[in-house]
Parts: sequence; C-alpha cells; structure tokens
Amino acid sequence: MKIGTPKEVFDGENRVAMTPDSAKQLQKLGYECAIETGAGLAAGFSDASYEEAGVEIIKTPAALWKAVDIVAKVRQPNETELKRLTKDKTLISFFNPAGNEDGMEVAKSKGANVIAMEMVPRISRAQKMDALSSMANIAGYRAVIEAGNNFGRFFTGQITAAGKVPPAKVLVVGAGVAGLAAIGTSTSLGAITLAFDVRPEVAEQVESMGAEFVYLDFEEEQQDGAATGGYASVSSPEFREAQLAKFRELAPEVDIVITTALIPNREAPELWTEDMVAAMKPGSVIVDLAAEKGGNCKLTVMDEKIVTENGVTIIGYTDFPSRMAAQSSSLYATNIRHMMADLTPEKDGQINHDMEDDVIRGATVTFEGDITFPPPPPKVQAIAAKPKAEVKELTPEEKREQEVAAFKAQTKQQVTLLAVGAALMMGVGLVAPASFMQHFIVFVLSVFVGFQVIWNVSHSLHTPLMAVTNAISSIIILGAVLQIGSGSFLVILLAAISVFFAGINIFGGFLVTRRMLAMFQKS
Repeated sequence: MKIGTPKEVFDGENRVAMTPDSAKQLQKLGYECAIETGAGLAAGFSDASYEEAGVEIIKTPAALWKAVDIVAKVRQPNETELKRLTKDKTLISFFNPAGNEDGMEVAKSKGANVIAMEMVPRISRAQKMDALSSMANIAGYRAVIEAGNNFGRFFTGQITAAGKVPPAKVLVVGAGVAGLAAIGTSTSLGAITLAFDVRPEVAEQVESMGAEFVYLDFEEEQQDGAATGGYASVSSPEFREAQLAKFRELAPEVDIVITTALIPNREAPELWTEDMVAAMKPGSVIVDLAAEKGGNCKLTVMDEKIVTENGVTIIGYTDFPSRMAAQSSSLYATNIRHMMADLTPEKDGQINHDMEDDVIRGATVTFEGDITFPPPPPKVQAIAAKPKAEVKELTPEEKREQEVAAFKAQTKQQVTLLAVGAALMMGVGLVAPASFMQHFIVFVLSVFVGFQVIWNVSHSLHTPLMAVTNAISSIIILGAVLQIGSGSFLVILLAAISVFFAGINIFGGFLVTRRMLAMFQKS
C-alpha cells in the first residue's frame, strides 16, 4: 500500500505530516511513500530531501489523493479534500469529530476510514501516538517565547553597574502538557513562576519543576486527572468564585499570564476577566492558548495581538505549533508513524484496522461506511491516584505515649532474646567441654557486640564502618611480627608476606574510612 501526504491548504499552516526521517521508518513497515510537491518547504524539508529518502514526488493534490491508499495530513480536511475520499481509502489527520458532523457524514457516504489523531486515548500504550500532547508541548514552549518577545524586560533578575533588574513574575493557569512546558521554559529563563490548576495531583509536578503552586483556601473534592482522560473536570460555582478571587489578588503582581485551561469538546472557561486585565501593570503580557475555543481571557481576540488601554498585550494566536513548523512536523510525523506501526503489526505494508484494539478503536471516527464516533471507553482504564489518607497531628502527650510504648516493646523483645540466648548457652555448656566453652562464649559475645554496633548504623555508613573494622581486625599482624624472629628462613618469609598484606589492610582500611566519611562532611 502507498501512504501520501498532501500540502496543507489551511491558511498559515506550515506543518507537514511526513518528514524524510518518518518516511524511512514507514518504508521499513512495507509502505511506499509519496508527497505533494512543496508540501514540506514551509517546515524546512525540500523535495530533494524527500527524494533522497525514497519518497515519490507528486505534482498536484488531486493526483496524490488518487494515487495513494492512505492519506496522512495535519489539519482537518476541507470540503474539496473530503470529496476526494473513496472506499478503501484511510485518512489520518486531526478531524475535530465533535464539531464536524458534516465531515463524518461525507466520509461515511464515501465509505472511507477516518482516524482522528486528537481522539487517541490517553493511556500509557498510546503516549507515542498522542499528537495533542506533542503539539501542546510545543505550544507551551512557544507561548513563553512569544511572551518574552512582547515583554519589555528580562525574565531573569540582574544586578549590574547600570542598575538592578527585578525578575519577571509569570503565572501559568492550567498545568497540563502545555502548562508544564510553559512552566519549564519560564523557570529555565529565570522568571519567578507561579502555577495554578484545579487538579490537586499536579502540585508536586509543578513544584518539582521549580515553580510555586498557587493553593486556594477552598476545599473541593476534584476528580483525579487519570479518571477524566488526563483533563480537568468541571468545577463547582463556589470553587470558581474562589479561583477568580485568587486571580484578582495576583493580577497586580504578575507580569506575564499564560492561560492553557481547556476541556475537550467544550468552550474555554473564562478565567481572566476584564477587571483583572485592568488591574495588571502596563507592559504586562497575556498569552491565551485557549483562544481557538473562545479564550480564557475575556478580551482575547482569536488569531490577533491586541494592546489594551492600560498597556497590557493580549496574544490570541492559534498557530503556535505552526510557528515552530520543523519541530512540530517532526513530532507529529513520529506520532503518525507509530500509529501506522500499530495498524501494521505484520510490517507487510498492509493495514490491519483492528477495531478490538483500544487505541485504534478510540481514534477511529468512521469505518467501513459507519460513523463510529463517539468511541466506547477503553478497556484499559488509566488508574486514578487514590486520595492520600489524612495523617492526624499528634499532641505532645500522644507522642510521649507512643515513644514509651515503643521503648517498652523494644525492651521486652531484647530481654526475651537475651533470656533465650542464655538458656541455649547453658544447654550447650552442659554437654560441651570447658575448653570449648571459653572460645564459644567469646565468639557469641563478639557476634552480639558486632550486631548491636551495626544494627543502628545508617546504610550510607556501612562501607566506612566495614573499612575501619577491617583495619582493626588486622591485629593478627602481631602474630606475624612475632614469627619474624624465627630461625627458619621459610617461616621468616611467610611472616614478612603476612606483615605486608596485613599492613595494606590496616592502612587501606583507615584511608578508605577517612575518604568515605569526608563525603558526608560539609566543607
């Protein structure tokens, strides 16, 4: 079978669904590859680079759609492209099935199979095909770059001979894939980064990236992100009011706001109101990544950059991934290639559209003349994190009682062990000769002392402890020294060798101990 990629017809779209590298991988799966002339130029991939990778160059889009069995593209197909679908053709692209009923009806009437890349279920096995996450990652990074381009100061703070520059303060609303990418970029540029999300489980992720999580003085049981496909659930009106009150408090302090809050198949929630924009400092920047669905900011204008009366720049671009076309094309083409790998288990260049497979079934919106959207829930569900049990804070009296109880239990255990050990020693003494018991008692006591010494030692100190005990145990060197005065040459030779090796053990043991302990000392 042949897989082809046409040039994107959407205005301003620079991405391409096949790169020379991904074409080589698709050929390993047994497919022939084709691409429309100039399809990759805007992303930095020339026709010559495709020819070197063994890709056929086709001059017109109509000829390409006719020549291939599988069409891979980025944007939702327009009416003209949908009319080019035929029976037994497979289309893989973003399709917006929830808002594209007419498109699904056309695909159904044509008998074509359509796989929507935004419908790939968010389960572990499908991460390599998750094009939404790939593009959101780029959008989050690019949002910070756009903010920096429109912000009149440094992100990082500086103290120079010319004066002191305070660090920028960035607030990221929504800590999904795009939000985390924005947080990582912002902190790496040196800004003071704050982040908010309605999902409590993301607080640790935010803090691990060097940002400060904004907590609300409001308790509401939120659904775990894993239970909602990795997305936030809708909040109650009371929670929303507490959230807006917190944002009003932060608005005068922050320099840059990046909003990423979006729930699939819903309009974007309004989180940054007109009065919050009015409260921001002149020169501040808002980047609204939810502009395509109405925007999280009240004043956002889709695909435009505006400046408010008080000097706040609001960026509502919807093509952030396209602004980094080379990177986003490489990631998206890799997502497509992994999808094709799942569709071609035999690597024979033939599609096996297995509707029993969770990933393939979830992403398929039309199949063999039927509309299969919406898909059923995947058989393998993401496991939601169990809520952490609240640990009751103990009073000083309760802590004291616990310590006393633990001490009594430990004492009882030690007394029991000593009593049993003494009884066993007496039993051995009844039958063993006195000469044996002298050595046996010394052995047992040395084992007991060694156990008591090592038992409470931190694991990190075991190596230095063993090194110093090694050195001390080399007291056997005394026996070798005494034998050096022997009249036999063989005995003197063996004694000298023993002194040499025991000396290495002694000096080496103390040296290793010294160096190991130095690792735990503050300079």
